[in-house]
Amino acid sequence: MFSIPRLTRISSRRIFLLKGRVPVKNIPSALQQIHVPAYNISPRTFSTETVKKQDEPPAGEATKHEFQAETKMLLDIVAKSLYSEKEVFIRELISNASDALEKFRYAHLSENSSLEETDRPLEIKIETDKQGRILTIQDSGIGMTKDELISNLGVIARSGSKQFLQQLKDKEGSGDNNIIGQFGVGFYSAFMVADKVEVYSRASGSPGYKWSSDGSGTYEIQPVEGVNLGTKIVLYLKTECREFSDEETVKNVIKKYSNFIGSPIVLNGEKANTVEPLWLQNPKDVPIEKHQEFYRYISGSYDLPRFVLHYKADVPLSIRALLYFPEGKPGLFEMSRETETGLALYTRKVLIKSKTNNILPKWLRFVKGVVDSEDIPLNLSRELLQNSALIRKLQTVLTGRVIKYLQEQQSKKPEEYEKFFSDYGIFIKEGIITNHDQLEKEEAAKLLLFESSQLADGKKCSLNDYITRTKEEKTIFYLAAPSRALAEASPYYESLKKKQQEVLFCFEPYDELVLMQLQQFRGYKLISVEKDMRDDKEASDLTNLGEDSLKRSEINELSDWIKGKLSGKATNVNATTRLENHPCVVTVEEMAAARHFIRTQSHQLSDDRRYAILQPRLEINPRHTIIKKLYKLTKENPKLAELLVKQLFINSMVGAGLVEDPRVLLVSMNDLLEQVLEKH
Repeated sequence: MFSIPRLTRISSRRIFLLKGRVPVKNIPSALQQIHVPAYNISPRTFSTETVKKQDEPPAGEATKHEFQAETKMLLDIVAKSLYSEKEVFIRELISNASDALEKFRYAHLSENSSLEETDRPLEIKIETDKQGRILTIQDSGIGMTKDELISNLGVIARSGSKQFLQQLKDKEGSGDNNIIGQFGVGFYSAFMVADKVEVYSRASGSPGYKWSSDGSGTYEIQPVEGVNLGTKIVLYLKTECREFSDEETVKNVIKKYSNFIGSPIVLNGEKANTVEPLWLQNPKDVPIEKHQEFYRYISGSYDLPRFVLHYKADVPLSIRALLYFPEGKPGLFEMSRETETGLALYTRKVLIKSKTNNILPKWLRFVKGVVDSEDIPLNLSRELLQNSALIRKLQTVLTGRVIKYLQEQQSKKPEEYEKFFSDYGIFIKEGIITNHDQLEKEEAAKLLLFESSQLADGKKCSLNDYITRTKEEKTIFYLAAPSRALAEASPYYESLKKKQQEVLFCFEPYDELVLMQLQQFRGYKLISVEKDMRDDKEASDLTNLGEDSLKRSEINELSDWIKGKLSGKATNVNATTRLENHPCVVTVEEMAAARHFIRTQSHQLSDDRRYAILQPRLEINPRHTIIKKLYKLTKENPKLAELLVKQLFINSMVGAGLVEDPRVLLVSMNDLLEQVLEKH
């Protein structure tokens, strides 16, 4: 089955072993393409014969050996502590078997090869015996001699695969390879589930041997007859691990971890690995029907992929990725930030993690698919990604490629992209709000879409589109409103509309919070029209108001009077030239944050405390009929004037979206109407 034990292959260039690192160059790139050896054996060809029964009679005396390197302690660590799930022993032994088959192919292709039976099917056979609690795994690979059995199975953490790679490197130079194992401890995972393990192995030109151990610190090697070329492992399972002698259990483990191994895996006479690793194929050769089938397989869902990103890169990291963007709308479970990402992580077609959280950022958790990279640093059990700069780099590369791909769809298929953004835009906005890195926020912001004052109703544009049209230097304006009609009628928009300044409309509740958090994009400041009004120093210049306006002294007098009547509510009262059709507006320092506060927290506070936090400022229009009439009423009917100014203030608060329940208008409005009707 294998010529050496192994745990995992980390990288053909980088091998991480605990805290140490040993560089190993690539194997010849030509070998990466070799899946069908010269003797015309197809990887899809497999025999239906079952594993050979135990009829290998002894051919000599058995010799007893002791494990090296504090093996008893190491065996305990491997069997009890290294792996979180017992089922991974099947993954480890199948990966060993795959390595043995690859080594046989390489050996056969080498010069002066004298291997026996080169026309035999290259496959992995697995047989279950539920009655006897026995699991048998057999390969037709390179096999082992007696010395190799002692060297490879007698010393834990000595990887024959790593040694094999080194030999190839010395002989051939650098390139790619299909060898998985590197650490040399994967074989010992068998002792997690087995009381006793027997290994029958024969290399070409060598007699067969039986290696056996109960994991207690010693093992025996005995010459035996009738051993097939290759390796067979027989596991006598512990009582509490009897489920691994059940065919259905083993089939499910194969499907989970080893479905994409290059060689056939035959379980009790039937091929068990039937799904192709599409991510390793040429994108042009994969029809959409195969993508649809594969998407359903890896996602466990019944919808179809909306977009397909088939990605390959060799620098700065070796990456083979197949990413799908779902067609269906996200469910409540997917919306939760506790949901894991839908990416499965593979290394050389062997599953490492079915849900990987740090390969893409959390906000891209709706993306489903497969990432296969030989450069990923793993811990010894191949179950956890080590925290390293490589993981960060991999995430950066993949995230950048996803964003670039979605931008391409935005340009090539605008209608389809708008539908996608309508369904999944909330995730992109989450990525901006939760990210602390400005560059990463701006990358995600490339995918945002908004309606614009310069475009027809319903038509959307990106921030990049806005920049190509903007007349205002280095500024992007935006306005939040429940609908386009209310946005275009907003008092905050009046002056910018008159100047034909483009403004983005934010109709979703959190759009303005996203833009406030983003702050800038490609050097352009993002400013809400309310904040622009509040900070506009020129708007407070009242020297050229005209004859239809209150005089400067009247404005000052009215402002002081209003401030007194709105004590505890409005922190200040200013006159502004920014208004034309509206008598007044309310501004606060950060309108987006204020509206978010009103939606989420203000109900817990008293009115006085709420106004103290918001600190609203009332901006009045001294040219408006109502404001001019208000000034007269302060002299003629102070009681009515007070009701009127309070009504104007609460109206402005509602218009600004700073009132949790607009029904509060009714009480003050009724009081005002009652006072007005007293004269009639």
